[in-house]
Parts: sequence; C-alpha cells; structure tokens
Amino acid sequence: MIQIQSFVFSPFQENTYVLFDETHEAVIIDPGCLMQAEKETLAQFVTQNRLIVKALLQTHAHLDHVFGSAFVKRKYGVKMWMHKNELPILASVENRCQLWGIRGYEPVEADEFIDEGDIISFGNSQLEILFVPGHAPGHLAFVNHAQRFVIGGDVLFKGSVGRTDFPLCDNEALINSIQTKFMTLEDDYRVYAGHMDSTTIGYERRTNPFLT
Repeated sequence: MIQIQSFVFSPFQENTYVLFDETHEAVIIDPGCLMQAEKETLAQFVTQNRLIVKALLQTHAHLDHVFGSAFVKRKYGVKMWMHKNELPILASVENRCQLWGIRGYEPVEADEFIDEGDIISFGNSQLEILFVPGHAPGHLAFVNHAQRFVIGGDVLFKGSVGRTDFPLCDNEALINSIQTKFMTLEDDYRVYAGHMDSTTIGYERRTNPFLT
C-alpha cells in the first residue's frame, strides 16, 4: 500500500510528495525544497523511514517544482523523469530565478522522458501517467487506481485550476485536460495538488466554478 507524505516548501508554498510502500522503495515528486533547511527536512524523512529512493518525477518544470531537483538527483543517485515538452520550461528556470531575485537554485537536467500510458513502478506499486497540458506544455499527472488517487501538480486545485498566464500556457488546453482526463475518474479519487489542500474529483465536479 502506498503511503503519501507531503511537504510545503519555498515561499511559493509548493507541495512536494514522497510516495513509498511496504518495501521501503520510494519516488519523490516535484521537490520544491529551496533552502538548505528544507532539503535537510526532506532527507531526514527519507532516512528516518529507511526509504530507498528509486526515481525523481516531475509533473512539470516550473521553477517552484524543481528548486530541489538537483539535490535529489545528487543525494540519491536517481534519474529525473519528465515530459519532453518541459525542456524549454526547465531551460528558463535559472534566468527566471535571477529575474525574480531568487537565490539557491541549482540548475538541473532531465535524464529520461515519459508520456501518457507509461507506468512508473517502485516496490509493489505502480503509477499510471496522464498527459495533461495547459498549465505547462508537458504537464503530467500520476494516477494510482488501486488506491484511487492522483498526484496532479498544478492542473486542478480545490475550488480552482492552474494558472495560464505564464509563457507556453494554454487555458483551453488546461480545461480540456481536466474535462477529458481528470473528470473521467470516479468521484472518490483524491487529487493531491501542487499547492494548497487535496481535494476529490467529486467535490470539484460539483463545486469548481471553472468547470461549469
């Protein structure tokens, strides 16, 4: 059974996720740890729970989701997996950090590319990949059907949706991704978002003003 541990990192209040099961194998998704203390918090959790990190997964490559990616790659000797359409986003992170006066970002490169229909396996667990562009051109979500949850990044939030006022965003594509991918899941699927609290498909189907 997969356990999900979340951390809120950086001034952007980004949700970083560690998923692990009874084998102690784990994946880290969207490490947003920018400050050294945040990196230590993440590492302490991994050590205390005797986790074996198998992969670094990115829902997308906006700066707040990759602040700690180089650290995770180096610390655990793992590859960084993302969609190939995120390459221009990732390449712009260092410049954006300089523009906004953000210190502490260590540039990182992707190692492997994944897409819809691929499966990420760790321990006794699997995550199915959905391609959900809009907030970012290569945005991915990770679904576990056995436990009925989605690690959704910045696609769908409780009462809201991802921003589309950044370069390479597309509001029409975002809403289409939500309607054709997320909303095909049953109401009890829980969505763990890139910011704020988790929600459920059913709650958003009934109440989200952006989906009416």
